[in-house]
Amino acid sequence: MTVKNPPVKALSWRRAVLMIVGLPLVVSLAAMAYAWPASRIAPRDLPVGIVGTSTASQNVVESLTRSKPGGFDFHLYPDQASARSAIKNREVYGAFAITPASVTVLEATAASTPVAQLLGMSGQQLAIHATKLSEERLAPPAHATSHGSRARKSVAKTVAQVTVKTVDVVPTSTDDPRGVVFSSALLPLTICSVLIAALITLSGLRLPGWRRFIDLIVGCAVSGLAAYLVTQGILGALPHNHVATWAALSLTMLAVSTTSAGLIRLIGQPGLGLGAALMVFVGNPFSGSTSAPELLPKAVDDIGQWLPPGAGASLLRSTAYFDGHGSGGHIVVLVLWSVFGLMSVVFGRRPLTVPSDTLEQGAREPGDTSAEDLAADEPAAALPSLSPALEGHGTHSHARHAAHE
Repeated sequence: MTVKNPPVKALSWRRAVLMIVGLPLVVSLAAMAYAWPASRIAPRDLPVGIVGTSTASQNVVESLTRSKPGGFDFHLYPDQASARSAIKNREVYGAFAITPASVTVLEATAASTPVAQLLGMSGQQLAIHATKLSEERLAPPAHATSHGSRARKSVAKTVAQVTVKTVDVVPTSTDDPRGVVFSSALLPLTICSVLIAALITLSGLRLPGWRRFIDLIVGCAVSGLAAYLVTQGILGALPHNHVATWAALSLTMLAVSTTSAGLIRLIGQPGLGLGAALMVFVGNPFSGSTSAPELLPKAVDDIGQWLPPGAGASLLRSTAYFDGHGSGGHIVVLVLWSVFGLMSVVFGRRPLTVPSDTLEQGAREPGDTSAEDLAADEPAAALPSLSPALEGHGTHSHARHAAHE
């Protein structure tokens, strides 16, 4: 006798829809999250310094504003020493110092290699523009005669080309001159932090909240130390302020892992997927770690710096290369996420689906409900009854048997 099972057919349809529509949609959104910000890289209110208030400095501001409207946020400094100090304090990414004969570009590859390259190219354009202005200023008035044309050519030959000099105020490590190791480390750190949350929260052990609290802190501290030993001890990419850099790595991992663990404790196992999506597919590509936050679209910049991966990447730059300057806001962001996650871990009481045979009866956490307890509490009426046809068949057979007796 064949009994049809409609739920199996419904599950088959849901699986087909998930495979045909859901998975391609997720992959498309993930690809868009990483590719779209990278395709829109351009300066947006990028803080740069201008040395002096001379006519040449004013020409620099006008030229940069004309070439990239809204691209730069200008800060004026009286001399190069002040501009260098501002770069080291992370107030600006670089500065331009202009004289009649030269353009000096002060940059910091440790702050952002793409920004340093952008400032270098802008310095070349400024030198070409300054040379043209010198030629126009010294050339005689234009006349239709051949004498005037020869005079302008003679001036163009005598005017010296404006030279460009580039000074790297805060360079990257000699073992990582392009900052590739630094920018490549963020994604695996984010993924490993989510895995730490899954391991501690979904391990099958019914631990009290304070035990998970301690496990997360210890796990992130040890993992942060391991990450530092690899990136600096083996690859040499984080050369300064060793303890502070280790602390920055650990705090970043703690913010990511506690947030993911807290979401699991609040909404159950779907919280793991939500935490992974938020940190890996939003926080990581929006962090600006491979370029700079000011090179990303404005909304992306704002979102990225308020999420742990973006705040952690900026904090790590500050501790590893800039003696902690400009790190206050990023520390606040990471601490807020960590506090939210830890409080959710301690006070969250979402039951988790764990195989009952792996649990000991005495190790259950108050407030949690196992699948075995739920099965015991269900009324017997919830069990499926026999169909009317089968019931009738059983009744008539019993009656015939009694009559025969």
